[in-house]
Amino acid sequence: MSRAGTTYEIGIDTGGTFTDMVCRGSDGSVRLKKVPSTRSNPSAAILSALAFAQSEWGVASADVTLFAHGTTVATNAVLERRGARTGIITTAGFRDVLENGRQSRRDMYDLALRAQPPVYLAPRRDRKEVRERLDGTGQVVVPLDEADVRRAVAELVEAGIEAIAVCLLFSFLDPTHEKRIAAIIGEMAPDMPVSLSHEVDPAFREYERTCVTAFDAYVKPVVARYLADVEAGLLRSGIHIPLQVMQSRGGLASAPIAGRRPVRLFLSGPAGGVIGGLDVGMAAGHRDLITVDIGGTSCDIALITDGRPLIRTEGLIDGFTVRVPMVDVTAVGSGGGSIAWMDAAGSLKVGPQSAGSEPGPACYGRGGTAPTVTDASLVLGYIDPASFAGGALGLRPELSAAAIRDTVARPLGLSDEDAALGIHRVVNTQMAESIRLVSIGRGIDPRRYALLPLGGGGPMHATALAEELGIDTIIVPPNPGVLAAAGLLGAPIEHEVSAAFPRRLADVALPELTDAFAGVEARCRELITAEGVPEARVQTAYALDLCYVGQSYHIEVPFDPAAAEPLQRAYEDFLDAHDRIYGHRIAHPAKIVNLRVVQRAPSSGGVPMRAAETGTPPAPGRRMIRVRQHAQRVEAAIWQREAIGPDTQIRGPAIIDQADTTTLVEPGWTARLAEGGALLIERETAA
Repeated sequence: MSRAGTTYEIGIDTGGTFTDMVCRGSDGSVRLKKVPSTRSNPSAAILSALAFAQSEWGVASADVTLFAHGTTVATNAVLERRGARTGIITTAGFRDVLENGRQSRRDMYDLALRAQPPVYLAPRRDRKEVRERLDGTGQVVVPLDEADVRRAVAELVEAGIEAIAVCLLFSFLDPTHEKRIAAIIGEMAPDMPVSLSHEVDPAFREYERTCVTAFDAYVKPVVARYLADVEAGLLRSGIHIPLQVMQSRGGLASAPIAGRRPVRLFLSGPAGGVIGGLDVGMAAGHRDLITVDIGGTSCDIALITDGRPLIRTEGLIDGFTVRVPMVDVTAVGSGGGSIAWMDAAGSLKVGPQSAGSEPGPACYGRGGTAPTVTDASLVLGYIDPASFAGGALGLRPELSAAAIRDTVARPLGLSDEDAALGIHRVVNTQMAESIRLVSIGRGIDPRRYALLPLGGGGPMHATALAEELGIDTIIVPPNPGVLAAAGLLGAPIEHEVSAAFPRRLADVALPELTDAFAGVEARCRELITAEGVPEARVQTAYALDLCYVGQSYHIEVPFDPAAAEPLQRAYEDFLDAHDRIYGHRIAHPAKIVNLRVVQRAPSSGGVPMRAAETGTPPAPGRRMIRVRQHAQRVEAAIWQREAIGPDTQIRGPAIIDQADTTTLVEPGWTARLAEGGALLIERETAA
């Protein structure tokens, strides 16, 4: 039960298989819970976890001071094509920008050509033109024809459109016409959700701007309904504080503000894991990290260099480019629920199809018959069937063995264990190759980094991945299975606003740039003020999006107006970044594309950590397991994570169990506690 006077902060992250909750008390307590996700109604799992905290932990609603949430609802709306029926209003002559897309194709050698741009967002019949035109300097060439606008809106409303995206040519230079169209829509269809390109993505490149604005409109009603459901559930539970939602850039925003720009909720959950991994790694003394978040349906990979996650200006959602600032996370379809199958040539494949939580892996006993990575882990002896997910699910090993035997072992002429080991080898190779793409592929040597596994499956695959990549150090967070939820409690409240400023860097005077930044900062301050954050807590950062003159893509670099020769400093930082990303630099003039202002209020408590235990730990148990290094089962020490003391040295083979995950320490590796309660696993050196 809770202690009198204790207040609580709750972070809940919704994944494809489990919904994770972390509850931190002002008395220093940290509690966690995993419940199966409810795919048909994700908010149901959230409220179920909250009800558990209230009934089992004695968390009174009035004592909750922060409720932060990482959600996949925006991403899933795109992946599952469950967004709103969307209409687009654009400048006359630009109706087909979304359909034309770019010349590049993802699948170069497909015999059957398919549309590459996301035309499903707004088929041609739902794209309307209006007469108006700005030139490349933002001057009006053709005034807005309001009769055209009213006709277009009337046709879209009559067609049953549920959301409208407005994307006019060069509106990022002067948004007057877009604002007037929004006003007319408000008159004719007051309840119609509207997304304006100058608010969503005020930058050049018509296809990308149209695309991201359409995505914003497509998910806006879905996100609005979902956030309203969660907020209503919180109110019914007696929690009256604002719901805070993780954004793709790694900062929190209140639900009403997040709902204004829902496209910024893409990859919300993985961002929480990266923020949590950064805190854990820094506490353990490591600033260069590769985080690998292995959940039920996917593996999310991110690089942290010198204590800073990489923020990219655009990401990929279901293969489509979405120009939204986000933590640079690469997702691959490899997770605990990934299904093992045989292709037509008789080769073993794993994923990207996933059993998810409904029906889930075969061992869940919920009707799933396909073998998964989790089933393989159970057959290999890594998972204790009785304690999986803190005992929330009683696993059935016989169902795992039967599924692997029928689908993999018999076709390949292998034993059940050898087939399970093969499943692990395939999925580990897939994940290692993805890590190489985001590290070596960018000129970064992964051997200089520490591997930080998280998610329910990360620590089980960590030593195999590290060996594959030549990494010598692994940092397992105190509660890796719920680190994305814990990261929510360490994330800042943050807002970012950008504005187009297409000028050659050499032609800009510092006072002119400072004045332009002041306007952007004022808009950003409106958002952070609406969060109720005291001005004294707000930190402000400035950035320029720069490219070479004539170049199509830009790079975000920090801008410090107080530095000596700040414009020259920004140019040199751009050259360094260009060399790091693209492998070369040239002394060529640079151009400003956008100005960016980020304002954040850091978390007061950081990511919840676990203090090291004291005293003499009990002797470990024993279990026979199968590892890559031996042809037969070997005896492994079975440790409970909470029983590991500060002086304990654990040599592989060993299993470390805890409520939210299982850590496999293979032969050739040794584990011990590090600062902050993380588990440090290091490769043993040859004698």
